[in-house]
Amino acid sequence: MRFTKSIAGALLLAATATPAFAQEEPAAAEAEAETSGPLTITGGVTLITDYRFRGVTQTNEDPAIQGTINFNHESGFYAGVWASTIDGGLDGSTPALTGYGDAEVDLYAGFTKTLGSGVGFDIGLLYYLYPDGAEGLKTDFFEPYAAITYTIGPVSTKLGAAYAWGGQDGLAGFDVKGGNDDNIYVYGDASVAIPTTPITVKGHLGYSAGSLGSLNVPGVLDNNYFDWSVGAEWVGGPIKGGVTYVDTDISNENVVGIGNFAQRRGRGSTVLAYIGFAF
Repeated sequence: MRFTKSIAGALLLAATATPAFAQEEPAAAEAEAETSGPLTITGGVTLITDYRFRGVTQTNEDPAIQGTINFNHESGFYAGVWASTIDGGLDGSTPALTGYGDAEVDLYAGFTKTLGSGVGFDIGLLYYLYPDGAEGLKTDFFEPYAAITYTIGPVSTKLGAAYAWGGQDGLAGFDVKGGNDDNIYVYGDASVAIPTTPITVKGHLGYSAGSLGSLNVPGVLDNNYFDWSVGAEWVGGPIKGGVTYVDTDISNENVVGIGNFAQRRGRGSTVLAYIGFAF
């Protein structure tokens, strides 16, 4: 990873940033809202030891700095920007991102509401943008999402899905089974706050199928995989940190010229640590 160059750019963005939005992995500290009439703004910046998107490294297993800014209206509508350093160099060190550049920027907008009896929902549209990708390389795409949440006491759960429709240039040619290059991601999250402590235990299970799920051993017509994680997070004022174990069921067979595939490609098991500051 061209880490020095990447961090320099991300720090400029982080000066106006907040918590991670689009990723299932913890990527930034949640912010306390600064109330100003019907609009609130949350923000934060986080340093993480490896940016894993749906279980797969985006930084060649190197650290990333991430930030976000989120605008929330009292009606339930929101919009924001999330960004992270990545390792998308032309040298292919992160193969699935070759030529994508040093940064990922996610633009999003949606509507969320908490209903009675602890039930809530969230729907929106996300746009993945790679601003310094190689000239002529199609990288960007849209992904609508929806989720249902349920909270009872210290237990919070979420069931969600994100669907990137086919025909988008940024997804073209990735699905090893052909088709229209669409992708579906479904996932479930659960967390339990440990009473009288600042610690929350979290778990995640996700399933990818389609163009973004085509990450198995070359030559294998497998366009789907599971990812999962379990971890613990602590919060103290504006500071948040945590440790998470991440894994996938992508094959770890010994491939000639590569070695154990999932581990060598950053698609296997790992332990992440992160610390964030909310403002």
